[in-house]
Amino acid sequence: MRKLLNKVISKMKGEQYELDKEIPTSYLFGTILGKIGALWRGFWKKIRFKKSGKHIFVGHRVKIKCPRKIQCGNTVTIGDNSYIDAVSKGGITIGNNVSFGRNTIIECTGVLRELGESLVIEDGVGIAANAFIAVRGPVKIGKDTITGPNLKIHAENHVFADLDTPIRLQGASRKGVEIGEDCWIGSDVTILDGVHIGKKCVIAAGAVVTKDIPEYSIAGGVPAKVIRNRKEKEE
Repeated sequence: MRKLLNKVISKMKGEQYELDKEIPTSYLFGTILGKIGALWRGFWKKIRFKKSGKHIFVGHRVKIKCPRKIQCGNTVTIGDNSYIDAVSKGGITIGNNVSFGRNTIIECTGVLRELGESLVIEDGVGIAANAFIAVRGPVKIGKDTITGPNLKIHAENHVFADLDTPIRLQGASRKGVEIGEDCWIGSDVTILDGVHIGKKCVIAAGAVVTKDIPEYSIAGGVPAKVIRNRKEKEE
């Protein structure tokens, strides 16, 4: 059974995949049953998408609003208790082999008087549990990027210059957020509006990213600062 599963998963993902030999058979059996249920739920969800590929796995208690604004590729997993509100100008585009951990929240629009822009998630992205992505300005996550749990992305900043007007009435700036390909974003990282993180960066757990991070950087802290370049040999 294990060899058959390896072949099936590899074919679905389009890349070599091999299950750990220490996984108990009973655990594998339970996982297979769960995946069958998720695939069934995914079938009924994806028929309302603007466009979808094969093998959409949807967990329990997942809520998706405005599914006609969603396009996704093959082998996409949406974990239990996730919430996706796709109402926006450009909608949500999800590539192949993308996974969202349980309790993920994607909120494209905050107030209906000004719709959010768009969210693009490229192939091979893995977003861990409890992520919150606020898509007010455009948000893009490059291929093969992975994140730890509790990621927060805020693609908007409130204007607060006028002391005589409530902040909620002063509008907001929306520069957007872009994360390059093949990055590792650690757990509890917050990324604020206007930030561009270059390709192949590592962002340490707990960092608050307020400014651009050059490609190949390792960065951390509050606010996040570059610690070193990955191309340099560590002393």
